[in-house]
This record gives sequence, structure tokens and C-alpha cells, in this order.
Amino acid sequence: MKKTGGKSHGAPEDPGLVHAKSSEATTEEMRVVLRSRAKALAREPEREGAAEEYLEILAFLLAHETYAIETRFIREVYPLTELTPLPCTPDYIRGIINIRGQILTIIDMKKFFDLPEKGITNLNRVIVVEEGDMAMGILADEITGIRNIPKSDRNPPLPTMTGIHAGYIQGVAGEGLILMDMERFLNDRQLIVHEEVGK
Repeated sequence: MKKTGGKSHGAPEDPGLVHAKSSEATTEEMRVVLRSRAKALAREPEREGAAEEYLEILAFLLAHETYAIETRFIREVYPLTELTPLPCTPDYIRGIINIRGQILTIIDMKKFFDLPEKGITNLNRVIVVEEGDMAMGILADEITGIRNIPKSDRNPPLPTMTGIHAGYIQGVAGEGLILMDMERFLNDRQLIVHEEVGK
């Protein structure tokens, strides 16, 4: 009988064991991939939040234009009542009102920006703005609401916005929303008639 020659290579590896090892490797690889994806997805909202910042503003009408003030400067909106005119003041200072013992200068923004007169109506509201110890009231024809606007939508003032008070405009956003520079307003001492009276 003829013997079969050749070297012995040992017992062949069990196919089931090979499959099990392969499955374990594949499972671990999947876990790594899933963990990596989860971390990436968790970082995406942070990147999006950092990429797009918003301003919360109060929008209001002056004549036929829409103006806006950042809400961080707004203390309250108050109905226009018992307005007392002030003699020997610029025409854009409409007068003063007493709000809970505090005398506030009321600025007529239509006259300030040389806009067409609409006249005082029952829709008129006083937007009380303040920063630190400085406060004033801004006369608005009508309040249209609070909204958020992307900072990226803010553009420089239009070239047509000229005149002595054009520097009080911070920019234009969206469809013609005019953003006022309240920090400059509230740091202009010429606009303030400050006085306290007894309640």
C-alpha cells in the first residue's frame, strides 16, 4: 500500500471559530464607528449655535417705516398719558411723563429722524429704555411685536440715511427693519431731562 507523503500542517481551524472571531471584530468596529458618529452629531448643534447668533428686538412703527430696539435695553412699554410739554427744548423732545415717581424725557423719533408726521393716536406707546442710571421714553406709533433676527442679516445703514442723527442708526436687517443704536442714545446726555419727584 502506498503511503501519502507531505508535512503535517496541524488541524485546520474550526470555521465556526473563524466566523465568531470575524463577527466580534466587525461588532467592535461598528461600535467604534457609532461612537464616532454620536460624538460628531453631539458637536454639530454646538457648531451651528456658534455659527448663527441672534438679536432679540422689539419692532415698532414710525410713520410708515419699521424700527427696532434690542430688548436688553427695554424696561417696559407704557401707554402715553399726561404728557407735559417742555419749553425751550428741541422739537424732538415731546415732553416729560411721570412713571411711578420717575420723570422721563419723551423723544419723538419722527421729528428726531425727520419723518412725516402722523399725529398722536390711541395706538401711541412709550417704549421705556434704560442702561445703568440713564432712562428715557421713545414715542412709537404702534408696537408690532418681539422677534429674533440673525446677526448675520444686519447690514450697514443705507446711504440714503443721512443727516445729523443718522449716526444713531446701527444698521438695517431683513426687509427694511431699521435697528436703532440705543447705547448711543442712552449715553447722549443732551437727550435726557432727569428728575425725581415724590410718588
